[in-house]
Amino acid sequence: MARGFRKKIDQQNTENSGFGANASGRFINKDGLPNVKRRGVNVINRLSWYHTMLNLSSFRFITYLVVMYILINLVFAFIYYLIGVEHLTGIDKSDPMNEFIDVFFFSSQTFTTVGYGRIAPVGFLASLVATFEAFLGLLTFAIATGLFYGRFSRPRAYLRFSDIAVIAPFQDVTALMLRLAPYKNNALTDADVTLSTAIEITENGNTKSNFYRLETQLSKINTLALNWTIVHKIDENSPFYGFTADDFKNTNIEIIIHIRAFDEVFSNTVVQRSSYVSREIIYGARFIPMFYPDKEQESTILDLDKINAYEKADLPVFEPEQS
Repeated sequence: MARGFRKKIDQQNTENSGFGANASGRFINKDGLPNVKRRGVNVINRLSWYHTMLNLSSFRFITYLVVMYILINLVFAFIYYLIGVEHLTGIDKSDPMNEFIDVFFFSSQTFTTVGYGRIAPVGFLASLVATFEAFLGLLTFAIATGLFYGRFSRPRAYLRFSDIAVIAPFQDVTALMLRLAPYKNNALTDADVTLSTAIEITENGNTKSNFYRLETQLSKINTLALNWTIVHKIDENSPFYGFTADDFKNTNIEIIIHIRAFDEVFSNTVVQRSSYVSREIIYGARFIPMFYPDKEQESTILDLDKINAYEKADLPVFEPEQS
């Protein structure tokens, strides 16, 4: 174990992470959500379906809506078919397949309250089912509309984090570096960062995680327009002081980053999180610049494809303190 690491453990850092010392595994997923599995409550009460639908990717959100729309109409088509196609006027009765297709499209027209008029229910039972389906369709589309509005109107940071963190040379020592950049045309100001780490240790046969607040060279910037490289200098005040490449590789480490900024369009604060574990930390590397002026020297190009670009770098040799 690195000498500096032992020193920091003895200091019993009490950084308020929100996670207990006995928590295990990754604490924050790459998408910023806590890696927590809840037990003791059923699925209906465990999940907020509204938050789940808002957090889905656009592709999955649209896919779920389309699949649910088709399934609902299939269910009602089977109900109409079981009632009997003779209770629906205008059905093509040339063969069962054409009958079911007509019934399916009648269901979709009823569900959306379009009602072209070629097919209509006859009798109490078919009319009752059609009435209930039309009512259900109104409620469903109201919910879908609310979800669409919620997804479009929700303030988001729209930040892309590098997939890796690096241990790079910095001011005659080394530093932990990671970077982020906005990938949409939203205007973020007064951005500040909180960086912390969880280091797993074993003492007296018990494994636990110690949490530490990591000081950054720059904790706040006025405008987040280009990429921002977060730098934690590894000196005597760092829990990583004295760490070697093997220490970073063989110790369970998680770096947790928390970004807060102000969105001028929404006039609201936005927050985004991410994390890096030991296998995502590259020792002896530095990031390659990802922005440069255009040919006319009139604007700056931010190349988001280079957010993970790095090159190998020689690090200063750590000399342990004399005991």
